[in-house]
Amino acid sequence: MSYEHNDPLIREVIESFTQLAHRIQAENDEEQQWLLAHCTNPVLTVILQDISAMMLHVLDAIGKLEPVNGITISKQFGFPKGTISKVTKKLAAKQLIRTEALPGNKKEIIFRMTPLGQELFHLHTRLDQHIEASAIRFMNKYPPEQLRLITSFMQDMNQTSWVQLETEPDPS
Repeated sequence: MSYEHNDPLIREVIESFTQLAHRIQAENDEEQQWLLAHCTNPVLTVILQDISAMMLHVLDAIGKLEPVNGITISKQFGFPKGTISKVTKKLAAKQLIRTEALPGNKKEIIFRMTPLGQELFHLHTRLDQHIEASAIRFMNKYPPEQLRLITSFMQDMNQTSWVQLETEPDPS
């Protein structure tokens, strides 16, 4: 089954997807505002002013897996190894994590949370729980058959490369 590329409904889906992508990028600021509003530690409040979403994701990974090395974080969460290296240096500089060499292996470094890092990890976990509860409330307004269609659509989208999908010549 094939549809015309100028189908208004397809155009509407593409536009909605573009708007969603922009909104997801903007939500990093919204999440940071939530964290700041719910943070009671003035030291963490200062740190939160200068922390990226990637730093929070890596801190979250360390909190879930500690003690953990960079390769494990990279494999389990799909972050590039170089990114892990850069981000963990920043997290250590902010005293959110500490690094340790494994006994008998000076090359391999493992990461552990500091008490300050654990506090931010728990705050970020509360944010994730809040977001999940909000998402569930939102999705509860849709019947199961629509949620199955949305799930199928999103899984197909996640497995599709729009750049490599050139089965037809460009009409321009």
